[in-house]
Amino acid sequence: MNLLLLTPEEIAGELVYLPATDRRAIHLLRIVKVVPGDHLEIGVLGGNLGFAEVIGVEQDALTLRPDALAIMPPPPLPLTLVLALPRPKMLRRTLQSAVSLGIKRICVCHARKVDKSYWQSPYLSEAAMFANTILGLEQSMDTQLPVITLHQRFKPFVEDELPVIAQNSRKLLGAVDGRPSAAFRGLQDEAVTLAVGPEGGFIPYEVEHFIEAGFEPVSLGQRVLRVETALPALVGALLL
Repeated sequence: MNLLLLTPEEIAGELVYLPATDRRAIHLLRIVKVVPGDHLEIGVLGGNLGFAEVIGVEQDALTLRPDALAIMPPPPLPLTLVLALPRPKMLRRTLQSAVSLGIKRICVCHARKVDKSYWQSPYLSEAAMFANTILGLEQSMDTQLPVITLHQRFKPFVEDELPVIAQNSRKLLGAVDGRPSAAFRGLQDEAVTLAVGPEGGFIPYEVEHFIEAGFEPVSLGQRVLRVETALPALVGALLL
């Protein structure tokens, strides 16, 4: 946890009180081993960043005094992610990674190689996805939540919703047989919508629908990568 992320309600007064049973307090007390007088980097969910002084370490609570919150959060990536639903445990890691990279819009969609049972996973609950986005924000010292939407029907999503979502952006489809990495241009040039398939990739029918929607197949090579590896590699190529 690189950033202590607080809600606007928690920071409404002059002091912040974190119960000793709170996940964040447990980390600060047991891992960071804070003591009175220490200064921590904090952020307000949806707001700015700053610092807080530890003024009390009690059995039942951790007490902090925030300073002025005058530091802007890092700018978001101009990138929308279309993500074929990965295996549930991988979804957790992928969401954290995507949020850490600064992606602020994530569309989770179905694909032929996505097991239908994945859509019943508790990792897709609102509470679970919120918890994983918070972990991603804490890692990257960010305060701005992403927008995450779920799309269980592939064809209506790609034909009806995706053109609106991806309008005014360059559309890229991660594919093993796509163009080499030289086809990438930096994210500084324009907004990008990036589609990443499941392990094993999108089937030809799905690839055709993406191409019809204006997506350009691109590739990092001939190796089949895990989603959690492919996503940061693709974003890294765009950042070059």
